[in-house]
Amino acid sequence: MKRVRLIYNTDYDEELIASSGVDVSAVEEAARAVCKGISDFGLQTEIIGIHGRDISEVLTTLQDGKADLVFNIVESLCGDTRNELVMPALLELLGVPYTGPDALAIGLCLHKVKCKHVLTGCDIPTPAHLLLSSPSEVISGALDSKMESLAYPFFLKLAREDASIGIEASNLVSSPSELKKRGLELLEQYGQPVLCERYIEGREVNVTVLGNGADLAVLPLYEIDFGEMPEGRPHIISYAAKWDEEHVDYGGTKPVPMRDVSPKLAATIADTAKRSFSALGLRDFGRVDLRIDREGTPWVIDVNPNCDLSPGAGVANAAAMAGMDYPQLVGRICELAWSRHERSAAKP
Repeated sequence: MKRVRLIYNTDYDEELIASSGVDVSAVEEAARAVCKGISDFGLQTEIIGIHGRDISEVLTTLQDGKADLVFNIVESLCGDTRNELVMPALLELLGVPYTGPDALAIGLCLHKVKCKHVLTGCDIPTPAHLLLSSPSEVISGALDSKMESLAYPFFLKLAREDASIGIEASNLVSSPSELKKRGLELLEQYGQPVLCERYIEGREVNVTVLGNGADLAVLPLYEIDFGEMPEGRPHIISYAAKWDEEHVDYGGTKPVPMRDVSPKLAATIADTAKRSFSALGLRDFGRVDLRIDREGTPWVIDVNPNCDLSPGAGVANAAAMAGMDYPQLVGRICELAWSRHERSAAKP
């Protein structure tokens, strides 16, 4: 029986939670759920938590040859999401087979502006953008002329975060003054660049892709139902919409199977997601988020190369719609990774 080691990040002590503002209490719970799913699929499993400072010890274990595959869901190390790419880089260096994207793919997707450059270079629609790099750049007025020329509204988000960190209603701005004010707040609070992106009014769709190379499968499409959002609140997915069950945004942003979509539009959405997956070098699984404008054009607003696999999350829900139970989903990811590594090992 094949053996799988699951690795996940444990860098969520009280100090890190306080500094990041992120509720990561469910990280271990999600990791154990994935591990159980792998076990229920019929594989031997072992779970290993990694903080970052213990990495040499963990690497010694991972290269002992006692596992056939590492299932990697590490999203940060030492409290820094930029370190998400460290584990795949080290596993690659050591020749240890693992699931999911390599370091380059994660790095491109973490750097949202670079991600957009790749998409644009491949003729994949992604909204026009402006990058705010530092408070001094905003305060000095160096970008005032560019702000004045934008076609508002624009949507602001941190340039290297996910999980909707930093996103609230005021991130949707309708004028240069609003952009400057909210952009400066985000720069000073989070200490990282802010991506300002043209806001696409329309349906928001989540697309899960499984596979490798030319053999890619798109699971049933999901969209965000904003029907219960109070009048006047923007149709965006804020931090509260994901993590605060008492907040009005939580009830106003429900993922639901996409209905009332023409076969042509569904095919265009699927094609755009698969092209994005390939352009950025994703592997085994991933999720592409899009907004559909009034003309029916899908615009890529985010690409998640190592997306949430916990039960009840978007990927698991899409898999269930496709007739895959949870063990089959995580088992399929293992099979895809094994096949990919076997093909790579067979090359001269």
